[in-house]
Amino acid sequence: MNDWPEDGGYGRGNANSQPEGPRRMSHVQRPQAPQQPRYDQGQGRGQGYGQGGQAGQGYNPNYTQARNEGYDSGYNTGQVYGGAQQGGAQGGGNGAPPPYAPQGPGRPAPDWRKRAKVGSIVLVVGVLAWGIGTYAWASSQMRNEVDLSKVIERPEEGDCTTYLIVGSDSREGMSAEEKKKLHTGSAEGKRTDSMMILAACSSGNTMISLPRDSWVTIPSFVGSESGKSYPARGGSKLNAAYAMDGPELLVRTVEFNTGLHIDHYAEIGFAGFANIVDALGGVELNIDKGFKDKKSGADFQAGKQTLNGEQALAFVRTRYAFADSDLQRTKNQQKFLSALANQAATPGTILNPFALYPTLGAGLDTLIVDKDMSLYDLGKMFFAMKGINSGDGKSMNMPLAGSAPQNSLKWDMPKVKQLVEQIKNDEKVTVTSNR
Repeated sequence: MNDWPEDGGYGRGNANSQPEGPRRMSHVQRPQAPQQPRYDQGQGRGQGYGQGGQAGQGYNPNYTQARNEGYDSGYNTGQVYGGAQQGGAQGGGNGAPPPYAPQGPGRPAPDWRKRAKVGSIVLVVGVLAWGIGTYAWASSQMRNEVDLSKVIERPEEGDCTTYLIVGSDSREGMSAEEKKKLHTGSAEGKRTDSMMILAACSSGNTMISLPRDSWVTIPSFVGSESGKSYPARGGSKLNAAYAMDGPELLVRTVEFNTGLHIDHYAEIGFAGFANIVDALGGVELNIDKGFKDKKSGADFQAGKQTLNGEQALAFVRTRYAFADSDLQRTKNQQKFLSALANQAATPGTILNPFALYPTLGAGLDTLIVDKDMSLYDLGKMFFAMKGINSGDGKSMNMPLAGSAPQNSLKWDMPKVKQLVEQIKNDEKVTVTSNR
């Protein structure tokens, strides 16, 4: 469409000598694009700021939602054209940030030293908690029944820790079937089946067996239950003291005849002894010479073998199969107890709850100790016996001077006094037994 006048105009070769004056061209109305509504609030008022805070930008009601949802509404935020948006951030078409996009901090490498330290602390705390819990449980199971404070006229304490260890023939808690299986008989009450002194010294440990037929004097005493006073009784067998007034009088008799102070007392019956051996899975022992005994049920071949509870009890009780009778039996008792302690006091038992708890449960149920003995003292006793088994100490019978009335055995008192003095002073024991 030509809006210029048809009658000539500037530059069209008008015939007039003067150029034609200016003329107003008709205005052409162009269609206008609809304006975006403005959001002039706060800082943007009067400055043309939209919601996004950019000058001259109109308000887009979908801007907030688009920004949060990563939706591209076509609203220009001033970013470089041609870039795709993902999650409201600039990025390439595959969703990865472009090279010019700011990068966030990377994930730090794991601190293995710190993790190892924390793990070690957790392990130590767990082991301590288990150990404390086990100690508390085992302590609650101990039978602290013997009151040594009732023993009168006691010798002075020495430098070593001394234990009187007693094996009784108690059938407490045994069924008729168990009595038959273990060949214990059905005698009422209880008597001493074995007695020995264990001296735990820094100079070396010593285990001394006391034959139960030892000819001794039972001194005057006060009854542990009755509270009555009883006069001395000379010419008696050692095991008679236990039968008369139990552990307290036995300790009193040993102290009176030896002059050695006894610090702790430990006693175990037939059932408890056999149960401990079975809980350990048996005890390995090297038997020098095979023997049999119908009364105890013993039937052993020479050589190294593992004894279960029934066999172990037969081994330590047999006396009639030997020419030396009770003396050979005391040697077998020492040998087996040392082997038992050696196997019980090992990391494989102590650190393994599946071995430790059954062993403790089997022993503590029938082990009777004095009121002052702790689980720690009991542990020291076992480790002292273990030391003797490994060669760090000495085992022997009480020195003897021959026979006495009633098929009893008389002690060699000069040697006994020398032995006691060496133990009291924590000296290496040089005294030997002639049998």
